[in-house]
Amino acid sequence: MSFSKKIRVAVLRGGPSSEYEVSLKTGEEVLRHLPSDRYQGVDVFIDKSGVWHVHGIERKPADALNHVDVAFVALHGQFGEDGKIQRILEHLGIPYTGSQAFPSAIAMNKHLTKGALTRLKDKVKLAFHKIYNKEEVENKGAHVIFREVMMPAIVKPNASGSSHGVSLVRTYPELEAALSKALEHSDSVMVEELIEGREATCGVVEGFRGQSHYTLLPVEIIPHESADFFDYSAKYGGGTQEICPGNFTDETKRKIQEAAEAVHKELGLRHYSRSDFMVHPRRGVYFLEVNTLPGLTSESLLPKSVRAVGSTFPEFLDHVIQLSLKQR
Repeated sequence: MSFSKKIRVAVLRGGPSSEYEVSLKTGEEVLRHLPSDRYQGVDVFIDKSGVWHVHGIERKPADALNHVDVAFVALHGQFGEDGKIQRILEHLGIPYTGSQAFPSAIAMNKHLTKGALTRLKDKVKLAFHKIYNKEEVENKGAHVIFREVMMPAIVKPNASGSSHGVSLVRTYPELEAALSKALEHSDSVMVEELIEGREATCGVVEGFRGQSHYTLLPVEIIPHESADFFDYSAKYGGGTQEICPGNFTDETKRKIQEAAEAVHKELGLRHYSRSDFMVHPRRGVYFLEVNTLPGLTSESLLPKSVRAVGSTFPEFLDHVIQLSLKQR
C-alpha cells in the first residue's frame, strides 16, 4: 500500500481528566503499534485544560481532525468515557472507536449502570448500594450514612475511573475521610456493600473471530498484600499479580464471560469493553463496573487478554479501526 493511500488515524490522548497520564500512555501504545502498512497515525494531544494540539500547535477540534479518516479514542475518564468527546466527533462526522455518546454516559455513571442492569438478575449479580450527592453528605453527615449502609463498604465516586477516589471503609472515621475523598472526583458518591473474594476482569470484542461478541479469557487480579483492593496505585504502581487466564473453575469462568457479554449488550456498548467483577466464595460472581475505553498501556489488562487468546495488539487495533470505518 502506498503512503498516500494509508488510512489516517487521529489518536486522541491526554484530556482534562484524572486519568490524563494513563491516557497519554494508552495513546503512545496505539501510535506505536498501528500496523504501518495500512495506517498513518496522527498524534492529537488534548491538554488538561481541554485545548487540542497537533505537532505542538494549538488547533480547534475541526482543524485537528481535518483530513483524517477515523479517530481512535485513547482517552479515559471524564471527557473521554462520559460521552463528551463522542458528541464532538459525531457532530464533526468523524467515525471513531469505542461506544457512542449516550451509552458512554450511562456506563460512566455507576448508579445509572446498575439501574440499567437490574433486569439481568439471572446473569449479572449486583451488590447493594446507596447514592449520596454532595448536599446529602453535608446535610446528613457521615454518622447517618454510617448507619444506613452495612459496613464494611466500598466508597467510590459515582462517575470516575481507574479507581480514583475509591476507599475501603470499616469504621466511622474511615467513612468520613472516604466521603471527602470521593467527592473530590465526582458530585455524588456510591457507598456499596463490600463483596469479599477474588477479583476478576473480562474483555469483550465485537465481531472478532467470527463471533458477534467475543469474550476474552477472564483475568484474575491479585493485589499486593499491602493493598486493600485493586486501586489506582495497585493498577499502575506494580506489585499486582495479573493471571490470564485466571485460576477459576470452568463454571466460574463461564459465568464471568456471560456476565461481561450481557453487560456489553444491555448497555448498548460498541466495539470493545472490559467489565470488572468480584467472585465471592459462596455467593458467586458480582459485577462491579464496566470500562468503555479500558487502558491499552503496556501494563493494561485488555492487551494481555488479547495476547492470551493468541492474537496481537496490532491485530486488535486493526480490527477495532475497521469496525469504526464500517459504521461511518
